[in-house]
Amino acid sequence: MRILVVSKELIGASICTRLLSEGHEVRLFIEREDCKESFEGIVPKTADWRSELHWVERAGLVIFDDVGFGEAADRLRILGYRVIGGSPESDKLELNRGFFQKRLQDLDIPTLTFKDFHNATDAIKYIEENPRQWVVKQNTHFGALNYIGDSETGDDAIQVLNSYKTHGYRVHLQERVFGAEVAVGRFFNGDDWIGPICVNHEHKRLCNDDIGPLTPEMGTVVKFYDTPVPLYEKTLYKFKPLLRKMNYKGYFDINCIVDEKNVWPLEATARFGTPINALLIELLKTPLVDLLEAIADGKEHLPIFSTDYGVVVSVAVPPFPLNKSKIDVSGLTAANTPITFTKDFKDEDQKHIHLEEVSKHNGQYVWAGNNGWVLHVTGKGETIPEAQDYVYRIIEKIIIPQKFYRTDIGNRVAKKDIPLLKQFGYLK
Repeated sequence: MRILVVSKELIGASICTRLLSEGHEVRLFIEREDCKESFEGIVPKTADWRSELHWVERAGLVIFDDVGFGEAADRLRILGYRVIGGSPESDKLELNRGFFQKRLQDLDIPTLTFKDFHNATDAIKYIEENPRQWVVKQNTHFGALNYIGDSETGDDAIQVLNSYKTHGYRVHLQERVFGAEVAVGRFFNGDDWIGPICVNHEHKRLCNDDIGPLTPEMGTVVKFYDTPVPLYEKTLYKFKPLLRKMNYKGYFDINCIVDEKNVWPLEATARFGTPINALLIELLKTPLVDLLEAIADGKEHLPIFSTDYGVVVSVAVPPFPLNKSKIDVSGLTAANTPITFTKDFKDEDQKHIHLEEVSKHNGQYVWAGNNGWVLHVTGKGETIPEAQDYVYRIIEKIIIPQKFYRTDIGNRVAKKDIPLLKQFGYLK
């Protein structure tokens, strides 16, 4: 089958390589200039995805892996193309945090106190009038500058917002609550949910023990459930009528904070995610193309996922989590840095490595990006420690100058989050 993947920043990297391994023809378009060098020599690429529509034809698949392509996806559906992706309305669920919170209220799902502002100055004034611990978020897809406040007066949030003034960000404030952070996701085919329920735990802080700045992601733990769990029934399940109305087709995820009182949804992801995509590929036992076709065509399908725990760890180089076009990186990792492996690296190990900012030249993998998010390594096991051991053994065999990664992905989940979720009655 011919499959055209339209990407903004290579979220769909693992999807491309899995489809190639299944024997399909894939062409990849990357929109962001600082990501365009990635995947050269790995997946056939195109500089203009629209010019490839005659190639993919209506018998193939068009996959939009990110938000912001909703209008294009809807237009192609009207023209008869088989499309996986969002719509203008579903894009707003992620790009407009206040819009998402209001949809929660429409669905009678509890929400925390929140407020949207067009600028940082108005947000600062609001905090001064309403002192408490606030979470500061840009009202956009970009989240690296989000801040979780510690001060009960909100003074630290105000300091962060002062830096927002120079960027002109729209600001979303949300009341801070303490508990276990967890997300629940599932595939939606435009009419109904398909496949098992995906409960996942992100690790966004740069350093071990959740210390340091927020990043796009340092690692994730996943477990699939074939039968509904209370966490799903209280959140994601209620979104079916809304997603059907929005004509959404793809993976949909809601990130929450859970305490003994309630499940508090924080934000929605109406798209594929990184590095969770790599874990979906790791755990999926049936052909990926069958699942994607069912999503695009609005048909029933029963993909089979392993019920083991899955762990993915992101491996990065400087200047991650920043961007080398924004800072001086002289003396740090250089572009085209080679990626090599130790002598005991096996072919089986390669199956668990999911490339991101990487290209291949003359048979040699090299770092080819600006952000330093090089690759992700996945593993599974009956327990989280078993999956962790598998992943970290593979990472030790990967040689990348200046590489770094967290060595505790899954520890918090096993020791704190899952016990709390079971204690509160949200997981079985």
